[in-house]
Amino acid sequence: MTIEATALPIVPEGGALAALRRRLRERDLPIVSFVVLLLVIVAALGGVALAPHDPNGLDLGNAFRPPFWAEKGSFIYLLGTDNLGRDILSRIIAGARVSLMVAAYAIVFSGGVGGLLGIISGYFGGVVDAVIMRLVDIQLSIPPLALALVMAAVLGADFNTVIIIIVVTYWTWYARIVRSEILSLRSRDYVALAKVAGCGTATIFARHLLPNVMNMLLVLATLQIGQVIIFEASLSFLGLGIQAPDVSWGLMLADARNYLTTAWWAITMPGVAIMLACLSSNMVGDWLRDTFDPKRRQL
Repeated sequence: MTIEATALPIVPEGGALAALRRRLRERDLPIVSFVVLLLVIVAALGGVALAPHDPNGLDLGNAFRPPFWAEKGSFIYLLGTDNLGRDILSRIIAGARVSLMVAAYAIVFSGGVGGLLGIISGYFGGVVDAVIMRLVDIQLSIPPLALALVMAAVLGADFNTVIIIIVVTYWTWYARIVRSEILSLRSRDYVALAKVAGCGTATIFARHLLPNVMNMLLVLATLQIGQVIIFEASLSFLGLGIQAPDVSWGLMLADARNYLTTAWWAITMPGVAIMLACLSSNMVGDWLRDTFDPKRRQL
């Protein structure tokens, strides 16, 4: 009597976790960018508790003190002080909380609104798709700064207004990209089988469409962090965003613009913080896109 061997399915050694680790090793991990983003998150969570000085504490006797490595600098004020003697490092740490909170709220609301409308537009098509896409076109035709001027005049310039402006500006980005992905997903076999099985629209959205666009939404959210930080800094610099006594990087730039020739560090340090945060978020976003996109993984 002969015993025939039964073919068993080949399971990757280590399972899904090992596969993820191999995928991470295949793509160069931007360590520096992750570290910078981690520092921004820690500064945002710690806030004033991590600041060596009161971010709004005035000390006119130490006004315009340069960074510690420059002549007349002091280790007490590592990055120097501004025209009112406020510690720049402490204000950068405090400003990180505002920038990250704005980015978090903007990504959640603009991603939620834009993603949902993109799914609805791509799935139903027809008149629904036409109406939503025309709304997108109208929104894209309005200059963001002009919209910010109107909304700041109507609602007042504060934190909530900045969130509303950013959400109204950026939801279109999510809607268009998600719509294009849903247009290809809705013709897949598993969506057709779900319809035949009697699944409702909400079930198809939750079980078959949304999980397939979550990776893309994560990448878009990461890429948007830098854009939101720059946009919030621009609004605050123009007086349309965060107002004193709150601290933001854009407000620090606005306060220091009149002292560019006499105290270069007062405007350079928050500018460097904005640059590093935005560059790091973009590099992490690019890495996530390359990691999660199967077409790019084959390259």
